[in-house]
Amino acid sequence: MKLHIAAAGSPKSTPKPGGSLEGVKRVAELGLTALELEWVQRVPENIVHLHELQDTAQKHNVLLTVHAPYFINLNAKDLEKLDASIHRILSALRMGKIVGAKSVCVHPAFYLGDSPEVAYKNVYAAMESIMTFSDDFTGVNLGLETMGKPTQFGTLEENLRLSKEFGMYPVVDFAHLHARSNGNCNTLDVWKECLDLYVQYLGAESLNTMHIHYSGIAYSEKGERHHLPFADSDARWKEFLQFLHVSSVGGVLVCESPLLEDDTLLLQQFYDSL
Repeated sequence: MKLHIAAAGSPKSTPKPGGSLEGVKRVAELGLTALELEWVQRVPENIVHLHELQDTAQKHNVLLTVHAPYFINLNAKDLEKLDASIHRILSALRMGKIVGAKSVCVHPAFYLGDSPEVAYKNVYAAMESIMTFSDDFTGVNLGLETMGKPTQFGTLEENLRLSKEFGMYPVVDFAHLHARSNGNCNTLDVWKECLDLYVQYLGAESLNTMHIHYSGIAYSEKGERHHLPFADSDARWKEFLQFLHVSSVGGVLVCESPLLEDDTLLLQQFYDSL
């Protein structure tokens, strides 16, 4: 089963003038087969450029995923903020389809003092609104990301429940799960529990097309602080890759290390050796 290892954004070694087009070419030069486009501040709207980006990715056999803007809260109390969140997600999905992306990563919501049950109902209602436009993004997955702080909506089970309801699959960020649990998602047993739950909701074949995020991470009892290079973290990345390999996980693993291609290549080279 093919697991692509992706850089999170254009490599630092991308030649000037930089940008996604050159980033795709640089990814291919480095021997990587995937790239996550970091649309975290805004979604590009230049259709000609997006088509050119799709053509370039296809030419170089680079699989694309997208990270949608950070400014999203599907549990927002302010209707303008909720509508803006829905608009940003739809925009990322529509432009993601044009660029040929397989999956779009979305930070779903904050609890804002609500119980998980109330927040779930509100996020569900917002997802219903988004899915009324599903014809606009056929073939693109809406991946709700597991989040790194207890104040954020987005446990693995919450996202799996919603994904099953709407025919999608989540973005499983194992670094976020590790931080959210204050360092408890770093063993074979816990990783297996995560995949068992994933299969319980979405079926065994769903492991073939996962969208995973991974990196070192700094955390406290309040959850995620910031991402770290593997060498500066407690991430057991070799064991994790061995676990994914033995579990026949396919799809794409996005390396969110601050070192970008350095740590991404570290993962790729070790995974290739298995």
